[in-house]
Amino acid sequence: MKRASLLVGFALFALVVLSQSGTQATNNTFLERFSGPDVKKEGTTGTYNFDKNHSFISFRVKHMGLSEVPGFFRDFKGTVSYNADDITKSSVEFTAQAKSIDTGVTGRDNHLRTPDFFDVDKYPEITFKSTKVEKKGKSVIVTGDFTMKGVTKSLTFPFQIAGWLPADERSGGKMGIAAETTINRRDYGVNWGTNLPSGIPVVSDDVKIVLQIEAGKAKEGAPKTN
Repeated sequence: MKRASLLVGFALFALVVLSQSGTQATNNTFLERFSGPDVKKEGTTGTYNFDKNHSFISFRVKHMGLSEVPGFFRDFKGTVSYNADDITKSSVEFTAQAKSIDTGVTGRDNHLRTPDFFDVDKYPEITFKSTKVEKKGKSVIVTGDFTMKGVTKSLTFPFQIAGWLPADERSGGKMGIAAETTINRRDYGVNWGTNLPSGIPVVSDDVKIVLQIEAGKAKEGAPKTN
């Protein structure tokens, strides 16, 4: 019983910490307590390339108002040009291959690749390129051009730098980034779907985009690869 109480207490504590993770100070405290001494609060200036094996670009969309169906883009690349002296001089960009969409259901994925949704033969790439990075209090906000299905719109969303790892024998250092935002799919010409008799859409117009990115900087002196 005592052990169970301790476990419950720890879980509650972790939930409290996570619920406050919107500020960098709290996030750093959490990292210091639970991630060990190798995690750094600040990184070094340079270009960090997405590590596809330890990152994901995903989305969630509500189906018939009942559940959020998750999906992923499995083929993507991106870079973060980080300025340690002035984060507002940093930039980020990424490209996802639309045909790499994966919701775990082959028939649905094939439908999503058609003109009803992403029309991947005509619009093979989904891209984002930042135009501004700014600090607001302890938050970091990125604004950029988001292009999907041939439509480009300015998109602004907050992100967190989850932590840093120092250079080692394999890389010049690593960073973690977490971000989440919501877009309206119809703004980008993805219009398929009707409403139920109750008025609830079969497929919600609102799509949540979630990014969890681990990015690494090339080790100084390492040969460049194509």
